[in-house]
Amino acid sequence: MSSDLKGQALFPVILGSTVHDIKNSLGTLMGLIQQIGLKQLDNQADDIRQLEFEANRINHSLMQLLVMYKIDSNKFSLIEDEYAALDLIHEAKAQQDRLSTLHNVEVRIECSDDLSCYCDYQHVGNALGTVLNNAQRYTKKRVVISAAEINGYVRFCIEDDGQGYPPHLLNANLSNPAELDWVSGNTGLGLYFVAAIAGFHKNREKSGFVEIDNCSRLGGARFSLYLP
Repeated sequence: MSSDLKGQALFPVILGSTVHDIKNSLGTLMGLIQQIGLKQLDNQADDIRQLEFEANRINHSLMQLLVMYKIDSNKFSLIEDEYAALDLIHEAKAQQDRLSTLHNVEVRIECSDDLSCYCDYQHVGNALGTVLNNAQRYTKKRVVISAAEINGYVRFCIEDDGQGYPPHLLNANLSNPAELDWVSGNTGLGLYFVAAIAGFHKNREKSGFVEIDNCSRLGGARFSLYLP
């Protein structure tokens, strides 16, 4: 094997190991932030929330990179079971509660108590949290996250009252990283991550998928995750 090939084979391993190390350090940092938050003064509350949010956001992006690395290395698999759709929504909302408070965003939930789906709880919860994070960053005041059964799929929908998705994202194939914007923020990585997680969910002839448009009932962007 040439030195170039050795380097190409070694880099993903180094990247994966580095991401693990950074995540461990971030875990320690987030623990310290929470301890500081318990001792905070009233005039420091917003600063502490912002600091905790940014640390969580970095941690979430690293988690996405690690999943992408595992998928690319054929080391990724799902742990699937039956879960209440409402529990998945609450998991995603809990991940982003700090941001909701920080930006004074109202997040409304619409989901039947008896709706269930078969999926990987952790990865779907993180996927919905990723999209909810994006919605709260770009919305004006309101976000709705809902779930319903449609044509043999459970559809999770996140809608906001912001400016909507830009044309380059609306026209992109979300499963093709070459068509996404990797420069102007983490939206490209987030959508690619969620589309990848959706595609791994299969039931007979059906596979999960995502859709985005600007047909939100609130007037902004609408994201839909379909699980078979």
